[in-house]
Amino acid sequence: MQHFISKYMTNKTTSPSPWFYIPTLYFAEGIPYMIINTVSVIFYKKLGVDNTQIALWTSLIGFPWILKMFWAPFIDIYSTKRKWLLTTQIIIFFCLSFLALSLQLANFFWISLAILTITAFISATYDIATDGFYMLALHPEQQAIFVGIRSLFYRFAVLFSTGFLVFLAGYLEALTQNISLSWSIVIGIAAVIFAFLFIFHLLTLPTPESNPKNSESTTVEKINNIPNIPFLKIIRSYFSKSKIVIILAFILLYRFGEAMLIKIASLFLIDNPELGGLGLSTQEFGLVYGTFGVISLIMGGILGGFLIAKFGLRKCLFPMALALNLPDIFYVYMAYYKPPLKLIYPLVSLEQFGYGVGFTAFTVYLIYISQGKYKTSHFAISTGLMALGLMIPGAISGAIQQALGYPLFFLLVCLLTIPGMITIFFIPLALESENKG
Repeated sequence: MQHFISKYMTNKTTSPSPWFYIPTLYFAEGIPYMIINTVSVIFYKKLGVDNTQIALWTSLIGFPWILKMFWAPFIDIYSTKRKWLLTTQIIIFFCLSFLALSLQLANFFWISLAILTITAFISATYDIATDGFYMLALHPEQQAIFVGIRSLFYRFAVLFSTGFLVFLAGYLEALTQNISLSWSIVIGIAAVIFAFLFIFHLLTLPTPESNPKNSESTTVEKINNIPNIPFLKIIRSYFSKSKIVIILAFILLYRFGEAMLIKIASLFLIDNPELGGLGLSTQEFGLVYGTFGVISLIMGGILGGFLIAKFGLRKCLFPMALALNLPDIFYVYMAYYKPPLKLIYPLVSLEQFGYGVGFTAFTVYLIYISQGKYKTSHFAISTGLMALGLMIPGAISGAIQQALGYPLFFLLVCLLTIPGMITIFFIPLALESENKG
């Protein structure tokens, strides 16, 4: 068996069409991320963990996506991207399997949290390897063609994880009357899917040629003189940008309110009415938030991209920030008036649609400030800071919500969107950003 795996991890010489493997690589990228950051919030709530603990720990385990830029050079230096992504896939299979089993234990919370933390580091490493493989296996023309395809199948993974898996867990809860068993089965299904993905990629992925040396590569040479490593020069060049303080403030504050909302919204929708929540069943949540909400998020992202292409980022950024933040008021309304399910569907969908629009503008700005000699690495740093901007407010959101209650918490969220929108008027955004192509 070991010889078989080694053979296919090193000697795959055929070159199937990217249509054959790019969709599945990015579908696989989305599943562990969503289980760690979103689905875990739901099953911990269903298993009786309090909001403060859920928000704090499920935010902190997102730390690997902040730090991944620091071990990315090792992915370049040692072995191949193909070996890295295959190895991380099989490890994720084992992690998800152990996670499923851990939910049957009396002290499941800390054990499952440790497993999720390990999975987060492996998943972040898989992200690095997959993006590197994408750039090596595809020609520049193919990369441009498949950038939308990879995003689409990542979104399918979001739908699958927060929609189908959550809905299935709700169905099993009703069928078995055993919440922990239901979630163990669902996580086990995700693990089995990863096993199939590993076998599929083991047999089909090509072995691309190594990339040549260039100014952005961290594989220029393996040297022991740490201050001269190109990666550290790249970091210095990023933090030497003009108006870097206001840029950092924008990155960290733009989604501050939304980051608090994201972590608590799921808990609010599921929580019992006597505790201030809306009392949705797991199945209803899977449809409201994980299916219709995600579809609305995707449609908002598409519209946002179209508007920026037509009118330019400079004209669109502030209106799109309003689209991101104004719908947060819907949660204030729902917390105070507890609307019926038929009204919850459109309110959540509209909020997610606005999030999709506003997040597109944010992403385009990160690309805009990452232009130049080290654009790939600068974008990686920006996305790491973006993850930090999600983790900090998410970590404190549970304690604040439990202190204030849902209505006042969502009102505070609306107020905390204001500082991020103010920074828009001070960030560097020259007229040449008006790229309408």
